[in-house]
Amino acid sequence: MQRKAYAPGIAALLAALLAGCTGSSDDGGPTDGSNPGDTGTASPAAEPGRYRTLPEPCTAVGQSMLDELLPGIRQITDGEQREKAYEGEPTVTFDTDRKVGCQWKVDGREATDHLLIDFERVVSYDNAVSDDNQAEQLFAEREAAAHLPEPTATESAATESPAAGSTPAGGSSAAPSGSPTPTGTSSSSSSTSATPTELQPRVLEDFGDEAFIDDELSSSGSTAKQRTVTVAFRTSNVVVTIEYAEQPATVGVVPDSKELQDRAQKLASQLADSLSD
Repeated sequence: MQRKAYAPGIAALLAALLAGCTGSSDDGGPTDGSNPGDTGTASPAAEPGRYRTLPEPCTAVGQSMLDELLPGIRQITDGEQREKAYEGEPTVTFDTDRKVGCQWKVDGREATDHLLIDFERVVSYDNAVSDDNQAEQLFAEREAAAHLPEPTATESAATESPAAGSTPAGGSSAAPSGSPTPTGTSSSSSSTSATPTELQPRVLEDFGDEAFIDDELSSSGSTAKQRTVTVAFRTSNVVVTIEYAEQPATVGVVPDSKELQDRAQKLASQLADSLSD
């Protein structure tokens, strides 16, 4: 008797479930089991970045450019050693799909030069943030960390008319290349105070979507001063960093700021062009 009383209950439950699955849509109600508040359309994912791969860093710099950046490389008499110097040394990274780099160091008769290039492909894991926007945020953080001086009215005036500028060392173009006059009294903590305004760390507009250059002179008093010029730029979701340093072999000789900056910017322009190809 209990089983007979239980059977109608099962039948009623099945009927209710079937009615729920095949309910009429005449009243505009959902027929696919979706939530009433579901609009049926998902938010589109943010655009992926332009770059899915990175270049081979140790072949990204041509031999003629290395000759210019590393003058001592042509002074190496042993052919095998010179070839090895051109090849560079890959930097250690844990994910070559996301970050690669290469470095060169050459001891010349007049100076030791060091070059480091780094490529980083930025990927956003947030569907609401594009790879480009993520890279833009990362680049802004690095630019802020460089503590670039704020542009001033005198900076633009000195750029338009260097002869009328009142910056330390005069910013004169008549100073010979390699002369210690413009930067001979500066240190890393106050290097901008003795650097012509147009050569101070600043934002660049010549390549990539955004770029900046930094210039720092070491404060070591007992050894030859080392100047390090850093150029960083972003193209879409790839951030490229160039670090170019020179330390003269003679104490008292100061690496020329303009010369190093020009070389580093020339390399940055070439790398930006190669990414655009």
